[in-house]
Amino acid sequence: MASSRISGFYKYSIQERLRILHKNNILNDRDYTLLRNGNSLLRPEDSDKIIENVVGVFGLPMGLGLNFMVNSKDYIIPMVVEEPSIIAAVSSAAKLVRESGGFSSESRESILIGQIQIVDTGNPARAKQAIFQNKEEIINLANSMHPRMVARGGGARDVEVRIIPMAHNNDMVVTHLLVDTRDAMGANLVNSMCEGVAPLLEKITGGRVFLRILSNLTDRSLVRARCVIPCQLLEGKGYSGEDVRDGIILAYEFAAADPYRAATHNKGIMNGIDPVIIATGNDWRAVEAAAHAYAARGEKYTSLTIWEKNEQGDLVGSIEIPMRVGIVGGPIESNPTVPIALRILNVQTARELAEVLGAVGLAQNMSALRALATEGIQRGHMSLHARSVAIAAGASPEIFETVVEKLIDSSEIKIWKAKEIIENIKVAEEPGLADMYLKPSGEQIPSGYGKVILFGEHTVVYGTHAVAAPIPLAMQARVCACDRVGVHLIIPRWGVEERIYKDSEHKYSIFKSLDLILDELGLHDENMQIEVFPHVPRAMGLGGSASLAVAIIRALISHYEISMANEHINRLAYESEKIVHGSASGIDNTMATYGQFLFFRKGEPPFMQAIEIEKPIRLVIGLTWVESLTAKMVAKVKGAWERNKRLYNHIFRETDILVRQGVEAIKRYDLEQVGELMNINQGLLNALQVSSHELEELVDIARSNGALGAKLTGGGGGGAIIALCPENAEKVAAAIKNAGYRAFITDIK
Repeated sequence: MASSRISGFYKYSIQERLRILHKNNILNDRDYTLLRNGNSLLRPEDSDKIIENVVGVFGLPMGLGLNFMVNSKDYIIPMVVEEPSIIAAVSSAAKLVRESGGFSSESRESILIGQIQIVDTGNPARAKQAIFQNKEEIINLANSMHPRMVARGGGARDVEVRIIPMAHNNDMVVTHLLVDTRDAMGANLVNSMCEGVAPLLEKITGGRVFLRILSNLTDRSLVRARCVIPCQLLEGKGYSGEDVRDGIILAYEFAAADPYRAATHNKGIMNGIDPVIIATGNDWRAVEAAAHAYAARGEKYTSLTIWEKNEQGDLVGSIEIPMRVGIVGGPIESNPTVPIALRILNVQTARELAEVLGAVGLAQNMSALRALATEGIQRGHMSLHARSVAIAAGASPEIFETVVEKLIDSSEIKIWKAKEIIENIKVAEEPGLADMYLKPSGEQIPSGYGKVILFGEHTVVYGTHAVAAPIPLAMQARVCACDRVGVHLIIPRWGVEERIYKDSEHKYSIFKSLDLILDELGLHDENMQIEVFPHVPRAMGLGGSASLAVAIIRALISHYEISMANEHINRLAYESEKIVHGSASGIDNTMATYGQFLFFRKGEPPFMQAIEIEKPIRLVIGLTWVESLTAKMVAKVKGAWERNKRLYNHIFRETDILVRQGVEAIKRYDLEQVGELMNINQGLLNALQVSSHELEELVDIARSNGALGAKLTGGGGGGAIIALCPENAEKVAAAIKNAGYRAFITDIK
């Protein structure tokens, strides 16, 4: 089993997450393809066979709880739930418990109780005795109805009898048939056994059987999970470990003593358990009923968990909860997503699933109590709630993260506020620049612009021409004075918070690039914080690294009031690009600096000619969400060129001719010709071996849905494509999204 510890998983896009799971063999090829393309969903025509009066299918998000270690085994937990923060909370708690050795969990056999109600026996005590005297016959009859279950080691195991006093009628005799259903949920099996033995019980007791049905109080299938957490692991956010421990225990004691608090406390436990029950195709209503009935088995309704400290002062948590679930059977196999979820979970038996569920419930409870005992639970909801509000307000993919960030900053997580923020993201009117984002106040944030290459990527490194255009996505940066010593780079969306040390070994090229910029500007000795707002997807071939460098340079010269022309900014960004990519053509930094539609050739100085067009050219940008490092692809082409210069120089010359023809077609606004040349350029890029399966799939989708031309843009090996769609951009974008990728529409102006 692959590790359940996947660092920074929440930061990736859906497609990136799926690729990580596929790469780590958590998803097989078929499951990966089904999830990526959205084909794992229950279809209306299939759902019509499951319930009555079907009119459609209702969707819920499925996410993964990470970091779980239960009984020394790693588990990745599929969870289907609509409430924000649940998956983040359970993953956080599991990470904490993992550091202290993980959860221990144990379970009883998979026993379900079938109840047969017998009335009018005349003498209930004698009827009870008669049932016990004929117990073996009752069990054998029940098992004869399901021989295959018996062959698998299951079946009816025992019989119990209860006499229940009645106020207005004779006492009733209730027979319990105890059935081991193995890995099946077993409800229908138990019900049919109850039906089958009813005539025999009437004969034995002389009474009349009334109800024959299973019980959802599955207290013969109990799970007990436990964790021990040293205090030092609990400290943080201004609280000592002892304070957090004592706060969790105090919150638990409130739930143990008061049913009003216990109801919410136990609901929090089920916040973790129910999503896994749904994801694995089990009956969450039955599990809920069993849990709450078990919590009320004593004199009052109380907590399902216990939190205390041991002699060493560690926090000790435990849970005891009924948990009867299955991993096989019709109800489970009727939903196509359930088998995928079970394969991700990688449990071999129903008992193993039950034991994992106990740990999940304990983790969710711990996370909620910890939040209540420290900063309060509402803060933990804020970020995910802001994302829901941004969706409801209609934030487009290009500005979605910006809207979320500004919502959180405003502390007004409301739809009206999100709409206001969307309205305040305006287009700059400065000639020659791509669209940029503005702060609500109207203040311009220093930016570097993203780009697409219409013709000539890779060959431009070898001195041929290329055509590039700005897109309405920008990297932005802001610099402010800092009380802390040194230069601190913060990119909240990427989880980056790093101090940059001069001339030190840097793990990532972005830090080495920033080191160079600070040296050039003589700012290494200043105390500052550089905050970056990345609106250009990283490693997608859209000029992210160059636009990041330009944004940071502009933020630094703005804050420190340094006079610097665009030419100097461009040159400094070019030096940064050489660090990031090794061999750089200069086109990305030029686009990031000037944001113009350009005919370009590498040189000292580079050749740059602005391209004028009579009206906008509409493109669809399709994102594979397969990150590809341009440096790696550039090195790949260079290696191939060095091995066969004659062949590759021929490809470079052919590409240059094509680029020149493309410029003339653009100027004439001959989009049919532009599209045809784009298609040919894609073929040449394929010959350079920089395309990929995902890129080819997107190109094919775009062309099949009416794009005049489609090709990869940027480094290749992943990243993005562009499709020329003057009249059918919405159709092409929708087709790309339906295939499980991301797309947005933009105009070259």
